[in-house]
Amino acid sequence: MRRYKRLLIVFLFLAVLLAVFEFSGIRGNVNLAFLHQKIVDNKVSGLLIFTLLFCLGNLIQIPGWIFLAAAVLALGRTWGGMASYVAAVVSCTVTFFTIRLIGGDALRELKNPYAVRILRKLDTDPIKSIVLLRTLFQTVPALNYALALSGVRFHQYLVGTMLGLILPIILYCWFFDYLAMAVHLH
Repeated sequence: MRRYKRLLIVFLFLAVLLAVFEFSGIRGNVNLAFLHQKIVDNKVSGLLIFTLLFCLGNLIQIPGWIFLAAAVLALGRTWGGMASYVAAVVSCTVTFFTIRLIGGDALRELKNPYAVRILRKLDTDPIKSIVLLRTLFQTVPALNYALALSGVRFHQYLVGTMLGLILPIILYCWFFDYLAMAVHLH
């Protein structure tokens, strides 16, 4: 049971955080229209709110594409993509430090053969592994939690995150820009 104590504490922290945001109504108000309007109303404060909400959203399971779509619709493909990239990296970093602070490297304590095998592969080439995971799963909160709890070093996490988010964000920007043009939103 001792092995699972830190994982349980992380789970309880995330559950309480989600409950607070769900029952306060904040989570329901973080949507595409709200984010878009904040950015349009005032670019500087809007982008700060956007980044803060991206960080919180990453902890409470709000999909990252909502933030990216809002930025692309408000700022266009290029500036929206850059704003999303910066906010995504900041968000992943905040999640890493929050979860690492609470849970340490709790996944290393598991004696499950599957977990040991995955961690061994991550240890072999951490940056390359993180780039691949980010390219496939972008800012998915479960990936952030797992990487933070894996014991991977922060600089490896950061480099892998920064490199791995480039391609998916570019593709999403083109996609959302195309959708916006198709329905005449820009």
